[in-house]
Amino acid sequence: MLIPLETLAIFIPTALALNMTPGNDMLFCLGQGIKSGPMAGNAASFGIATGALIHTMLAGLGLAALVAAHPVALDVLRWAGIAYLVWLAIGAFRSTDQRLKPAQTKRSGAFTAWRDGIVVNLLNPKIIVFVLAFIPQFVDASRGSVLLQFLIFGLILNIGGTIINCLVGSFAGKIGQVLSRSAKIARAFQIATGCIFLGLAAKLAFDRK
Repeated sequence: MLIPLETLAIFIPTALALNMTPGNDMLFCLGQGIKSGPMAGNAASFGIATGALIHTMLAGLGLAALVAAHPVALDVLRWAGIAYLVWLAIGAFRSTDQRLKPAQTKRSGAFTAWRDGIVVNLLNPKIIVFVLAFIPQFVDASRGSVLLQFLIFGLILNIGGTIINCLVGSFAGKIGQVLSRSAKIARAFQIATGCIFLGLAAKLAFDRK
């Protein structure tokens, strides 16, 4: 089997938890939903998904080529990814911004929201860095195509993110009120995000020993 069920049992809930933590993409969908309505919010979500698929494809092709030329590169990238996850966790714990505000967006139709979503995602370098830090932790070169494994994991991550972002875009008004007014909820999201990153980094580090 290309990807063991036990690996999926770890990856899927972790990916879903990460998708639920607010980031630039989610706040962009929230801003579109508030300004232009649910249709634009959903279109923005699919734009984000389109950009994420492009990121994933490029990252997967690059990783596959790198591993083919230098097999040890996957292990190096795994440990670099673990370090990056720890750094993200520390950043989440230390964050002093306790408000999650919708991104500033202009009123737009569905197509424009979709197009802008692609641009927002593609121009966010943190996305590709995160993809390269997170997904390779679960790739096993001994089980077959590195590219195919990478794309499968990326697709799972992207599907979960799209569902969450569509819900945010559809119910933007109510969600926006909660996120923008409650500093406690915002802080809880930050702490939860930090715990997820730190716990995942620790597990992966010990599992690789």
